[in-house]
Amino acid sequence: MIVKTKILAPDIILLNKQQMRIRITFVFLLAFLLLAFTGKSQTEKKWSLEECINYALEHNINIKKQLLNVEYQNEALLQSKLGMLPNINGFISHGYNWGQRIDPFTNEFASDRVRSNNLYLSADLNLFSGLQQTYMIKRNLLNKQASLYDAEAYMDEISISVATAYLQVLYSKEFVQIAKDQLDISNQQVDRTSKLVEAGTLAKGDLLTIEAQAASEQLSVVDAENNLSIAMLTLTQLLELPSTQGFDIEIPELGLIEAPDNVMSPEDIYSTAVENRPEIKSAETMVESSKRSLGIARGTYYPSLSLSGSWGSGYSGANKIGTDAITQKIPIGYTEISHETVITERTGYESYNPKAFGDQLRENRNNTVSLNLRIPIFNGWSSRSSVAQAKIGMESANLDLQLKKNNLYKIIQQAYNDAASALNKHKASQLKVEATEENFTYSEKKYSVGLINSMDYNNAKKEYNRALSEQIQAKYEFVFKMTVIDFYLGKPLTLTR
Repeated sequence: MIVKTKILAPDIILLNKQQMRIRITFVFLLAFLLLAFTGKSQTEKKWSLEECINYALEHNINIKKQLLNVEYQNEALLQSKLGMLPNINGFISHGYNWGQRIDPFTNEFASDRVRSNNLYLSADLNLFSGLQQTYMIKRNLLNKQASLYDAEAYMDEISISVATAYLQVLYSKEFVQIAKDQLDISNQQVDRTSKLVEAGTLAKGDLLTIEAQAASEQLSVVDAENNLSIAMLTLTQLLELPSTQGFDIEIPELGLIEAPDNVMSPEDIYSTAVENRPEIKSAETMVESSKRSLGIARGTYYPSLSLSGSWGSGYSGANKIGTDAITQKIPIGYTEISHETVITERTGYESYNPKAFGDQLRENRNNTVSLNLRIPIFNGWSSRSSVAQAKIGMESANLDLQLKKNNLYKIIQQAYNDAASALNKHKASQLKVEATEENFTYSEKKYSVGLINSMDYNNAKKEYNRALSEQIQAKYEFVFKMTVIDFYLGKPLTLTR
């Protein structure tokens, strides 16, 4: 027998060695990435509910806008307080004039180019205006306090929204796990049924039924995972996170699902909440603010008294003084008898220069002080309209307060009833789970030995799945409603009970 040996060219051998090195490098690189990814996933941060709420409160854009409103109201309050101080204004001008005019400082005609300066300082102080400024300060102080309550109420709203989304993620995670567990059971049953069909113990129709059930549960897993993705997206959007990548939450111990030891009535819960809730305090503060607005409007009926004063001076280039005096003898007539010439002396100047700036400011100074009384007689009915509008605003503020109280009571009453209903539903679902689980286990054993068909087995499994779904739904509904009730009682948001 002749054995033919294939001889490779040197360049082909070299190429194979290079390919080998590339493959080895690729394998090592892939292994490094897998190790890095595994290490990252092992140390990946899991967010607690408290961390989620704190992060949302720090980064939520609408909360930042609410805090800007607080700053705005603070500035309005500061302005109203500073409005009690005198108003002081200054005026300075510097200009030139051409052409004939009467100079205001010399009271003479001036035709040459004249430089002029005017300085003016005025001040006025409001002594009385119907207490409008006092009411305005009090109103702005109340508005600032209301804005703080509004910001706190919005933070609470965001906190509740985060807690709701957090619980939805927990519910979706548990539902995904249940769906996967049920799919694993069905896949195991498919393998068992396939072997029984091959052995001739069961008909192929049973295998097809079980496979259809497994396919249906595979779809349930996909739907559950999609719902989990949506829940995670909702939560990350509330946190203002860019994406859900690398984000996960802690799974806390929810404890026993049972009624609290001291069960309060909705009325008792409402009585506590109405005294502490920031939205109620904000509405009450706005009622007081509307009363101050009414006081401001009524202040326009009263006379106003103010004190004002001013100081002014100026400079004119036409105001000139002579330099280098010259005395001249000038004949002015003759005597009647002797006809002698009558001579007088007249002093003149060789040149004229504008008077010094400081001298003119002192000479042209003008001061005024006045006490002004303004008496409203008729102002187009604006005062009466302002008072009427302020009264309407006060009634509207009282209605807003009542609406918020009614809404708070409805929320508490609904949460209380929903919590009681969820607790009863959970108890019933727990019994149903135990019964259907026992029935399913028994049906699984009977199906394995061929005592029931695949249809009966699937029905027992569906009932068990439905009972599990109802149980976790009731559990999370109860946890959420109790969290809401605790929240309105002033307790911090937490899932550990």
